[in-house]
Amino acid sequence: MSDTKKMKVTYEVAPGDFERAGEASSGIKRLLQKIGIPAEVIRRIAIGTYEAEMNVIIHAGGGVVTAEISPDNTVIIVTDKGPGIADIEQAKQEGWSTAPDYVRQMGFGAGMGLPNMMKCSDKLDIVSAVNQGTQITMLFNHVDEETK
Repeated sequence: MSDTKKMKVTYEVAPGDFERAGEASSGIKRLLQKIGIPAEVIRRIAIGTYEAEMNVIIHAGGGVVTAEISPDNTVIIVTDKGPGIADIEQAKQEGWSTAPDYVRQMGFGAGMGLPNMMKCSDKLDIVSAVNQGTQITMLFNHVDEETK
C-alpha cells in the first residue's frame, strides 16, 4: 500500500440477519489481503470486526461497519441503533451476555464479543447511551509488534 493511499469501505448490517452474518468482516478481510496487509494483522481485524458485526445483528436495530484503511493502520468503526450498553465495564467481562435464548441456541451470544474485540485490537473505544445506540472504534496497527 502506498504511503499516501487511504481507503474507506462501509457495510450496512441488518438486524437479525444471521444468513448474511460475516459479510462485512469477510469483505474487509478480502480487501486487506488484496492490498498486502500482514496475515496475522488481518486475522485480528477479521475477528474483531466479526464480533462487532454479530453484536449489531444480535442486539441492535441495524448498523454500519466502516473500515478506514491507511498504510499504518486500520480503524474499524461500528455504529448501531440498538438499546445501548447500560454498564460497559460489565459487558467487557467474559461470559456476560444479554443475548436472548434463541440466539444462544444458534451458538451465538456466549458473552465473548467485547472481550475478543479487546484482545484482538490495539485500542478499543466504546461510546454508548441507553436507548440511543453504541459506537465501537477499534484500532489495528499494521506493524504487529507482538502477536496478540
